[in-house]
Amino acid sequence: MGQQFNEIAEKHKAFIESQPVFFVGTAASDGRVNVSPKGMDCLRVVDQNRVIWLNVTGSGNETATHINHNPRMTLMFNAFAGDPLILRLYGTATCVHQGEAEWDILARQLPAQPGARQIFDLKVDLVQTSCGMAVPYLDYVGERTQLNAWAEKKGQSGIRDYWQKKNQTSIDGKATGILDKSP
Repeated sequence: MGQQFNEIAEKHKAFIESQPVFFVGTAASDGRVNVSPKGMDCLRVVDQNRVIWLNVTGSGNETATHINHNPRMTLMFNAFAGDPLILRLYGTATCVHQGEAEWDILARQLPAQPGARQIFDLKVDLVQTSCGMAVPYLDYVGERTQLNAWAEKKGQSGIRDYWQKKNQTSIDGKATGILDKSP
């Protein structure tokens, strides 16, 4: 059943790369725990203990807020087709904003996305697998395109205005730092 590993093995990497969706879990030391689904082609396994993923503009900015206050992050991948498996990556993350020195280096490893907001750099200290036998089979139909169309229509200045109105604080009222760190 469940197993723990100190690093991402090749079989784990192959599984991660084949999943069309993953889930991000974060929490500050107080307030709400956030679990957020992520899709699109936005994640790369950099090496056995490092994953980066691109976060695009959305209705909230909880993950960035939590990482500013507490760098713990969990990524979870589920097999919705094929053999049952759940894989979790545990570690500590940093949040990289546009305009910061690391942005260009990390962004070159990921597909460009309209509305790009942050890149999260996760240093993985534990990989855990479990059976996933209770996870249902689901059919993957394709990616949704509405978020990219929305971001393209807004343009960069419209996205920045949106950050000003909607992405500066978490649902617990904590600062996200989005406008302090992005150009």
